[in-house]
Amino acid sequence: MSQSLPDTSVEGVTRYGLFIDNQQIAPIEGEYLDVVNPASGAVWAQVPNASAKDVDVAVESARRAFVEGDWPAYRAADRAKFLIRFGEAIADNAEEIAQLQVNENGKLIREMVGQAKLMPEYFNYYAGLAQMPTGSTNPLHVQQMLNYTVREPLGVVAAITPWNSPLLLLVWKLGPALAAGNTVIAKPSEVTPASAIRFAQLAAEVGLPPGVFNVVTGLGHPSGTALTGHPGVDKIAFTGSTATGQAIASQAGKTLKRVSLELGGKSPNIVFDDADLTSAVNGLVAGIFGASGQTCMAGSRILVQDAIYDQVVDELRRRAEAIKVGDPQDPASEMGTVACRPQYEKVLSYVDVAKADGARLVAGGTTAEVDGFPDGLFVRPTVFADVTNDMRIAQEEVFGPIAALIRFSDEDEAVRIANDTQFGLAAGVWTGNVQRAHRVASRLRAGTVWINNYRKTSYATPFGGYKQSGLGRENGADALREYTEEKSVWVDTGQGVKDPFNPRA
Repeated sequence: MSQSLPDTSVEGVTRYGLFIDNQQIAPIEGEYLDVVNPASGAVWAQVPNASAKDVDVAVESARRAFVEGDWPAYRAADRAKFLIRFGEAIADNAEEIAQLQVNENGKLIREMVGQAKLMPEYFNYYAGLAQMPTGSTNPLHVQQMLNYTVREPLGVVAAITPWNSPLLLLVWKLGPALAAGNTVIAKPSEVTPASAIRFAQLAAEVGLPPGVFNVVTGLGHPSGTALTGHPGVDKIAFTGSTATGQAIASQAGKTLKRVSLELGGKSPNIVFDDADLTSAVNGLVAGIFGASGQTCMAGSRILVQDAIYDQVVDELRRRAEAIKVGDPQDPASEMGTVACRPQYEKVLSYVDVAKADGARLVAGGTTAEVDGFPDGLFVRPTVFADVTNDMRIAQEEVFGPIAALIRFSDEDEAVRIANDTQFGLAAGVWTGNVQRAHRVASRLRAGTVWINNYRKTSYATPFGGYKQSGLGRENGADALREYTEEKSVWVDTGQGVKDPFNPRA
């Protein structure tokens, strides 16, 4: 075990440790990474860059907790009580954990506080599901036999989370995983690691047994690859890019680990000429400029019918230019920063890509200057018109505040364009025709379709993608099944085995 490490602060920089067995510990090889505030450009924290040896320690802790001690003895009701207490602790510390995330990724404080206050509801929901019947009794063709099924936890779960909504997306995994009785090792993005450590501290403070929820921090390599390839891990739950998800699935296949993947998107937001345009444009703005466009479900491809195309372009341009880009801590700000410099540079590079492909820039396309933040990673809300679906800006996930407007003539063309992508995470339909709304929704190859709204999620409804947008589902009852194995049990209620060569005897 590596040396115990209390929180320390030197010149305003807090040094965190790995969180294993309900305590922070120093990394074995002593390597740390800087955590940078994307608004100020200042280093405010350091976290371990975990080695394969550190991952071994975390997996050993999680495996021990799964097979020994208090956690495997917990009844479903005990796990439910813990989830409720954990939710209460999050509610009590909502401002703190929201602030940590703003420091990490530059999202608006009002959005992060809202997410933090929502998280307890996820835990309350899974506390209820943990106590619901999950098996069945089955009618048989064999006489004097009883068959029933039970669902049991998988074991050790590796939860690998991104930087855009770091704790909410961790909750999407942690809630059902713990409700089912698994133990969890979280590996947050190196951009947003400190909030996950504080999250694990809260779990320990309300009584989660040691080893049930561990956090290892670090880069994708060595930390991430050591975790996803570890023979002691039974399941990988990943949210992130499609390319990384493909690599994880390939690696997991070597040991037949269970995998759930919530990956990228290039979601169509379709506006028909009979839509309520005020509501539709509000939805377009929320769909692509909310969270600075850094959501997998972003409605980045805006498909607009011919008759209203120019009107929508003009209105979206006006709305984009009016958005207040500013200090994420300011409640008046409507858009904060891009989360990190590599992503900032990627987003800006796509402006040049779109221009080179022939798209027409109608708003934004540059950095935004914010008083008091000369080193901030701010990008203006950007709108491109005259986009065709074969352009890179229409096919590749930018993960930033760039809208691509595509013209269509009729319903069939809208559906064809919408489905002409490698992704299938989400879609939006805006129309006043109820028959068309349901008809188009049924034809779209996407895991979530919003009709006359956009970017809504709930703990009670499944979320996930078609095609290269992922495998499996998060949220809802479906998520609990993702973290369990089904076992079939046969009981002889008759006179025992009479003829070993005749199973019907």
